[in-house]
Amino acid sequence: MEAIPPGALTRDLSTLLNLFDFEESAVDWMTKMAYEYVASGAADELTLRWNRQALDAIRLNPTVLTDVSQLDTSVSLFGTRLSHPILIAPTAYHRLMHPEGELATVRGAGAASALYVVSSFTTTPLAEIAQRATQPLWFQLYVRDDRAFTQNLIQEAEALGYRALCITVDTPTPGVRNREHRSHFKLPDDVRTPHMGGPLVEKKPLTWKDIEWIQSFAKTPVLLKGILNPDDAERAVESGVSGIIVSNHGGRNLDTVPATIDALPRITERVDQRMPILLDGGIRRGTDVLKAIALGASAVLVGKPICFGLACGGAEGVAKVLQILQHELELAMALTGRATLAGIDRSVIWQ
Repeated sequence: MEAIPPGALTRDLSTLLNLFDFEESAVDWMTKMAYEYVASGAADELTLRWNRQALDAIRLNPTVLTDVSQLDTSVSLFGTRLSHPILIAPTAYHRLMHPEGELATVRGAGAASALYVVSSFTTTPLAEIAQRATQPLWFQLYVRDDRAFTQNLIQEAEALGYRALCITVDTPTPGVRNREHRSHFKLPDDVRTPHMGGPLVEKKPLTWKDIEWIQSFAKTPVLLKGILNPDDAERAVESGVSGIIVSNHGGRNLDTVPATIDALPRITERVDQRMPILLDGGIRRGTDVLKAIALGASAVLVGKPICFGLACGGAEGVAKVLQILQHELELAMALTGRATLAGIDRSVIWQ
């Protein structure tokens, strides 16, 4: 991992033992505006809380006296072998959290052998991130009214080696974000988004026809991010996309939709192994990762904790957040008697 430049905000991370510690510590290392932007949810933040509460409510059913001397956390997604099923979710404006922004994030991903899904609202050009990547990159896309701009952006990402395209489909309009607005959120003058000319104020609705259009020229796998309804999951299978991400946008868009872990079993049943399903929303512990896999996810994505890790320690903070989760997943597998991800099924959930 490259050395962090002198003067960057770094600290002793040795006392931060879990992802909740990182969030608590990040308060001291972020502006109030930046912290509120990352931590907040929509409206009354019920869905934001439910994402955690639903995971906490699931109890595990361990099996003893099984051979867990050799644990295998690897997973294959769209032809890429990953050493573990924990991905960096797309989140915007990393230079709000650390002076190096996404360049620190991508170095942290490399140190922790993690796939990084880069946001359309990156504050660093895609090319610069790709130059420093040592692990696979995917690209998250907001489809703008200017469809030619959108096509060019997709093709630029593909030419740079981004291996999959995650289209956010749950944001025809931003949600009610009272807490964010109270913090008077505004990007500083020196923080820009090179691939997004401004905020999302699109007038053209994104429809299934647009997904078909994107698939007509995209050369990489297309995933739809923001699926909660099993009927939409079925439509996604029929549309020929490569995968879906069960997501409620981190509880940031429509409040009172269910926790993603509650939506997952219905979607898993409907999809019936016809495509990979990923999940984000509330993942903070290795046991959460285990539960998601048990209920049908091939992998999970982590967003807010990455931002807090970035704020606390740049690349080192990002890497430590991921490494904590990876280690906790291994412990959870060993303690429930599951040596491989394939061995994690619904029998590990206490019924």
